[in-house]
Amino acid sequence: MPDHNYSNHLIHEKSPYLLQHAFNPVDWYPWSEEAFSVAQREDKPIFLSIGYSTCHWCHVMERESFEDTEVAEMLNNDFIAIKVDREERPDIDSIYMRACQALTGHGGWPLTIIMTPEQKPFFAATYIPKNSRGQMLGLTELLPRIIELWRNERQRIEDSGNRISELLGQAEEDISQDLAADIFKTAREHLSRSFDREWGGFSPAPKFPTPHNIYFLLRYYYFFQDKTALDMAEKTLEAMYRGGIYDHIGGGFARYSTDRFWLVPHFEKMLYDNALLALAYLEAYQITGKELYARVAREVFTYILRDMTSPEGGFYSAQDADSEGVEGKFYVWSREEIKNAVGEENAQYLYQVYDISEKGNFEGKNIPHLIKGLPPQSQWAKLDELRAKLFQEREKRVHPHRDDKILSGWNGMMIAALAYGSRVLDEPQYLLAASRAADFILDKLRRSDGRLLARYRDGEAMYNAYALDYAAMIWGLLELYQACFDSKYLSSALELNKDLLRYFWDESAGGLFLYGSDAEQLLTRPKEAYDGALPADNSLATLNFLRLGRLTGDHLLEEKAQQTIGAFAEGINQHPTAYTFFLTAALFYQQPGRDIVIVGKREKEDVRAMMETINDRFLPDTLIIFKDPGEKIPDELIPFTKDMVMIGNKATVYICENFSCQQPITDIKVLKDIVEKIGAVNKVLL
Repeated sequence: MPDHNYSNHLIHEKSPYLLQHAFNPVDWYPWSEEAFSVAQREDKPIFLSIGYSTCHWCHVMERESFEDTEVAEMLNNDFIAIKVDREERPDIDSIYMRACQALTGHGGWPLTIIMTPEQKPFFAATYIPKNSRGQMLGLTELLPRIIELWRNERQRIEDSGNRISELLGQAEEDISQDLAADIFKTAREHLSRSFDREWGGFSPAPKFPTPHNIYFLLRYYYFFQDKTALDMAEKTLEAMYRGGIYDHIGGGFARYSTDRFWLVPHFEKMLYDNALLALAYLEAYQITGKELYARVAREVFTYILRDMTSPEGGFYSAQDADSEGVEGKFYVWSREEIKNAVGEENAQYLYQVYDISEKGNFEGKNIPHLIKGLPPQSQWAKLDELRAKLFQEREKRVHPHRDDKILSGWNGMMIAALAYGSRVLDEPQYLLAASRAADFILDKLRRSDGRLLARYRDGEAMYNAYALDYAAMIWGLLELYQACFDSKYLSSALELNKDLLRYFWDESAGGLFLYGSDAEQLLTRPKEAYDGALPADNSLATLNFLRLGRLTGDHLLEEKAQQTIGAFAEGINQHPTAYTFFLTAALFYQQPGRDIVIVGKREKEDVRAMMETINDRFLPDTLIIFKDPGEKIPDELIPFTKDMVMIGNKATVYICENFSCQQPITDIKVLKDIVEKIGAVNKVLL
């Protein structure tokens, strides 16, 4: 906390990021009508700074500039300064990040925009130091230059702002088209060309996990029996786990690796990364049966349930890279620290396993890693015992800041992961955690009229949810339904999907807008399909439309999926690897798919055995439905199961594909044989 008593307009906000800046000498405003009206009244440009609470370079810029009285005086005298949490306001972030990319060719956070009181940007950058360094202009030189232009060449600034605003507002031509016939093969070839055969991943440093690349490759293997696709996915999954991007002491993945070896991470941990990666490891486990992948998923979930779960059941957003003002300090070790925790003999073992040296691999200390090799499975129990001791020692350290806001979309992703994990790993605690989180979101982050909200913190739910929040929550509810078969979750998914179409659907061209028709209307209203760190709202929604449509028999939803694919087909055809989650939805769309309906008494052992047989297998084109004759199943939700009954008082399985159902199955051995064969026969022409 600063040593002055001054606070600015952020003091009443709930966002941890905004509250971090509430005591800066900069007179920050939140994004608000008040800020823009003051800017217009005083005829001042707006200095817009966008970031998030666990962003390392945001902290650096704050320490260097926003806590500095010289910079604060410049901003306070000549600008209206606005702070935005990109995680609360992805709509604002999306628009001005596009402006930054258009002006500079790159983007990132902190995002710095200077714009007119009419919200028209005319300058953009990311991190800016206080003083100039080499070719990088510092704030102390930049701000006076901007003001000189503002006062003496206003028309030039306004022309520039108008041009950029027009560029941002230009919609792509609304020409619906089809995906290229060979789009899946093309995407797989592009991934193969960019694949790092030595270290895994699909880019040079910095390397991001991008789990949807893995999802696509695993499905490509499943549908086309392409072993190379599976090999690329496995190489990447194992390399990420072995590297320092994975927290070998406490579990969970950091946001990205700064090198191609996955060794030195950017230490912040994001909820969405861990949700999406856990799913990738679970799917790989289903395909390969390799216990390592199940182990990773379990450890990720242990981390989430231990450190990232609120007392009410929702999941927190992120943990910082820094502690005590130093990046990575919480996570790194010296040899001496390890020896003090486990003793000399055990320390020697850990030095070898985790490559712990005197010199260190990160600023004189060590990031534990397994890059030099995995220990044999016979040593895992011993290693776990020693890891637990290191963890207990690490718990005594000053912990990184945790962003404890609860975002409905990111929670949807973790609900999906935990629900799927409960099926694959047969872990009831994961199902309980997913159910608690879903119930919390549906209770606390919905208005009385059902409208989903985006953020909850400190007892307050705020901001109309965005399309991604809806799509991710629907995804989570669908996975939850398929894990516990409680029809209330399917009903909730359908309700949210109805609102998604009501508030976000583009009636003229198809696809979803980023923010709702009932929300604050900004400079532009973008539509996004690019699968970046997160899958795009349109990608997720397309898959949801298809699955909900098939479950309920609502062909209008399948038409919405078709329209969405058509709306973005041109971009996908041009750059398929930028849309790998979208392509998983398109694969689902283009395959005949199947539904497996289990009819039986929920508590009976034969039902459980049938479910385990199905859950053991990777079946990405399959929807699983359960019907207990003793329960009031709302037949209006899934009408095609109405006439399906138990035969001979035994659990009975109906497998339906290509618009017809096979003979009902009551023999578990027959079911196992059929499920084993599904992957092998489910091919389409390349």
